[in-house]
Amino acid sequence: MNRTVTQERITMKPTELSGVFADYLHAINAGDLDAAAACFADDGYVNDARREFVGTAAVRRWIAKEMVGDHVQIDVREVLEHHGDFIVRGAYDGTFDKTDLPAELILTSYASVRDEKIVSLVIVFTRPADY
Repeated sequence: MNRTVTQERITMKPTELSGVFADYLHAINAGDLDAAAACFADDGYVNDARREFVGTAAVRRWIAKEMVGDHVQIDVREVLEHHGDFIVRGAYDGTFDKTDLPAELILTSYASVRDEKIVSLVIVFTRPADY
């Protein structure tokens, strides 16, 4: 079977960050635990560095210890929309352990929002594919 691809379809598009995910990032940068936790659905899910946090109490503990507790600041560099979800790349800084991390730490957040609440957030250290 011989198939020819004439055009690659790209579904990700640059967008402005608004709504609850923008509120979450603002709360993190302000060190506001209550406002950041309020952005998540009751059964919200976070995967950060391959560790899972599910539900209000677990997500709140993660925010308290690793975001607000480590004084994380996120400088948003790129925002993409993909089928209603957000892909946000940002430079992270704070008082967390930076051993073996690059001088400028760029992490990608993949966020799904439903009914104006974050239902899932996955944060990963990624790099573009080599090919």
